[in-house]
Amino acid sequence: MTDKDKVDINLLKSKAQSVRRTILNMTSTAKSGHPGGSLSVIDLLVSLYFYELHHDPQDPESGERDRLVLCKGHAAPALYGVLAESGYFPREELNKLRKINSMLEGHPCRKSIPGIDASTGSLGQGLSISCGMAASAKLAGQKHRVYAILGDGEIQEGQVWEAAMAASHYKLDNLCAVLDRNCLQIDGGTEEVMSIEPVVDKWLSFGWNVLTCNGHSFEEITEAFDRVRNHQNRPTIIIAKTTKGKGISFMEGVKEYHGRPLNPDELTCALEELA
Repeated sequence: MTDKDKVDINLLKSKAQSVRRTILNMTSTAKSGHPGGSLSVIDLLVSLYFYELHHDPQDPESGERDRLVLCKGHAAPALYGVLAESGYFPREELNKLRKINSMLEGHPCRKSIPGIDASTGSLGQGLSISCGMAASAKLAGQKHRVYAILGDGEIQEGQVWEAAMAASHYKLDNLCAVLDRNCLQIDGGTEEVMSIEPVVDKWLSFGWNVLTCNGHSFEEITEAFDRVRNHQNRPTIIIAKTTKGKGISFMEGVKEYHGRPLNPDELTCALEELA
């Protein structure tokens, strides 16, 4: 966690570039994984772990830590990269992604990975888990906050809206959701597969405080997180406009990279772009 009065944007940019390289290398080595959505969410995760969250890699189970639920669990490579960058486990473990007996499964697993607060993967369930965590904290008089990272294809799931309704009803102002709005899912554009617009108005109608930002601008992301803490009596969602495959020219906005790792030639070109 960074001193809030001294945001080092260059540090955040450097961390994001490092983890982008990590994502491409680990998914290519595994010949499996989801690089596109991992690249779109990485600037949000870097902002959380190196600016916003109260957390301690030396004490992953601290009761005072903020909780994070990666609802879009298929973006696990991004979360694993950030956890390793933060010091939760050795970077060498990243090379074992999706291998037999590796702790790094295809989706986050709380039982085996330090720093994981919830096992996720079945889309639509993460926000419900986050609501339970936030409600529990309020009932216990605890001060930590809960952050949930949602995918825009994921919010086509009905359970998301049941959780959204409950969060508003119980005034969970210690809950902040972040929507990775990259406008693509495995089968194509979200507005073609199942439109989620008007997405801002929908969350407003469910009683949420709604903020928007450029999900690749660290200035806008950190400003949005600062604003979250000023709202009381209702949960907040930050709708972050992102680009699938962000940072690699031939991957940006291309749905085929949702769940296809790069081949060796593509990896070489991508790493050159990130150099």
